[in-house]
Amino acid sequence: MKPDLAHIPVVNKRPHSVTVISFVFLAAGVIGLAYHLMEFKALHPFQFDVVWVCLVRAIAVVCGVHMLRGRNWARWLTMVWIAYHVILSSFHSLDELAVHTALFAVFSYVLFRPEATKYFRGVKTATELRRIQ
Repeated sequence: MKPDLAHIPVVNKRPHSVTVISFVFLAAGVIGLAYHLMEFKALHPFQFDVVWVCLVRAIAVVCGVHMLRGRNWARWLTMVWIAYHVILSSFHSLDELAVHTALFAVFSYVLFRPEATKYFRGVKTATELRRIQ
């Protein structure tokens, strides 16, 4: 008797480019958190700018972890995160704006290519795969 393959999950393979961007976000978040937490002073606990920066860095860590897990919402949150940095850098130097704009373009290209979109669609069962073929 043949086993029923209908409920065996088949996971889409993660593209290397998604892995690289996920680890870039993880590193940026962890390094940024460590750096900015050193700015926090116990004598002045209500430094909202440090809290805000740490929150933004923590979001980068969340994005990196969940993109590795194939969560589509993390891909979109990553784009919001980098778009926020493009807007923020528009108030700073042109070099900073250029770098963040280039990163936005690269991340958009990589995270929305067909291979990445297939990965972020999630898990498919063997029955669904047979139907597609």
